[in-house]
Amino acid sequence: MLENVEFLGHAAFKVKGSKVVVIDPYQLEREETADIILITHSHFDHCSPDDVKKVSGEKTTIVASNDCADQLKGLAGRFIGLAPGQKADVQGVCVEAVPAYNINKTFHPRVNNWNGYLFTLDGVRYYHSGDTDKIPEMQSIKADVVFLPVGGTYTMDSREAAEVVSIIKPKAAVPMHYGTVIGSDKDARAFIGLVGERGMLLSPQKLS
Repeated sequence: MLENVEFLGHAAFKVKGSKVVVIDPYQLEREETADIILITHSHFDHCSPDDVKKVSGEKTTIVASNDCADQLKGLAGRFIGLAPGQKADVQGVCVEAVPAYNINKTFHPRVNNWNGYLFTLDGVRYYHSGDTDKIPEMQSIKADVVFLPVGGTYTMDSREAAEVVSIIKPKAAVPMHYGTVIGSDKDARAFIGLVGERGMLLSPQKLS
């Protein structure tokens, strides 16, 4: 199920199928043009204009939280701003923004309207949670593949992320948000140990 998924480090992924979707590109070393770029929020390690440029072309559509507009408009063929609860048809792919926020921290306030994303590509439904804690809205999320932060401090930790997996019950759960700004391989391995056969540890690839 993850043959077409590349972990690009930190919270960045490439999902390649009938469309190429890149999520939160950050510190990329190589370039490949994406059809769709999803940006969860305006923190520098998620909304990086220099990295967005590396994977943008005239036919690329950028979908981002609205506070990223000033930084990202004009870097691709089209920009779409979304808030949680909003959807857009992006080159035939339905992209839904869902809430992402902290409950017992102040780094990602709910009032900021920052995003996680749900999208379906070639019959597989993906959930990238963005920077978030375990929040009540996750009870209603259905996905085959989930990308969840495990580094703690700014987001949920490995134990909380494992609890999210037990709620959503995806076919595959991939840890992220470790090894760069915060968190370590130890956090990722702890997550895999907690979720069992659903857990998939992907080695970071800067881009291929």
